[in-house]
Amino acid sequence: MFLEQFKITGLAMAQIFLLGGLGYILVKRNILSGEGLDALSRLVIQIIFPALIFAQMLKNFSFNLYPSWWIFPLLSLAITVMGLIVGWGLLKLSGLKTNKLQFLSLVAFQNSGYLPLAMAAAIFTGQQANDIFIFIFLFLLGFDLVAWSLGIYMLTYEKQIKFKLQSLFSTPVIANLTSLALIALGLNKFIPDILFKPLSMMGNCTLPLAMLVVGGNVALVRLKNIDRKVTFIFLLGKLIILPVLGIVIVLKLALPHLLGFLIVMQLAMPSATSLSVIIRRFNRQDALISQGVFFSHIIGLFTIPLFLSLYLFLVMLK
Repeated sequence: MFLEQFKITGLAMAQIFLLGGLGYILVKRNILSGEGLDALSRLVIQIIFPALIFAQMLKNFSFNLYPSWWIFPLLSLAITVMGLIVGWGLLKLSGLKTNKLQFLSLVAFQNSGYLPLAMAAAIFTGQQANDIFIFIFLFLLGFDLVAWSLGIYMLTYEKQIKFKLQSLFSTPVIANLTSLALIALGLNKFIPDILFKPLSMMGNCTLPLAMLVVGGNVALVRLKNIDRKVTFIFLLGKLIILPVLGIVIVLKLALPHLLGFLIVMQLAMPSATSLSVIIRRFNRQDALISQGVFFSHIIGLFTIPLFLSLYLFLVMLK
């Protein structure tokens, strides 16, 4: 049973790896330049991914079908807090004297959108796929608000950069809020196919392009002066302790299958590539962040399917 589940999740991760690997190769061979990668990243974040959110939310979401929709933004906050607690507990063990907030950020903020969406698309079909996509979009509503506020503060603390309210409202957040408003007002019913179909077609490009961006960002990571002890402790917290805690909590609370899967999946994800984006944007020293993003994605190729398979197997036993 476990091997069957591992085969399913492993194949899903292999598909993601192939797309990410292509992005990695394109950047390493200078077929896609750093500037080109930045442009592609902006295209995905500002246009294509919001189009996916619009299309999926307007088509599949309703407040009657998902009366507890508000739980998911709060759940994202709870997972971030859990990551901060685990990271704080590991700080003393690591002996890290500098970049403590970077260490905490690596443990607390995960790749919560692109990788989970790609995993869900590879594992689920039909209504389950629609449901898990909606769950992830609603989860991102809370996560993006925290990542682009607390995350920026933690990564730029020493420079005392003034926080800007508009930074909270990234394009995916605006897409989520606008979709919810249109659905609440019943205006989604009046959107003509001539607008909805191109929007949907554009959104369908999100996952392959997003994986190219993730792989390309990993290729830009600079690996030098690696602190093996700090890296090991960070990976232990991010890729082992957090998903184990997630499985224990989900099974103890006997949460619904898809909700439990979402929680375990989010806790098993590697560090957010957006951390590197924030570091580059504010010209901060990025050695620890770069190494954390790189190694968590590489090791995550093995740990993500392992823990998702373990969760699915344990659910089947109950």
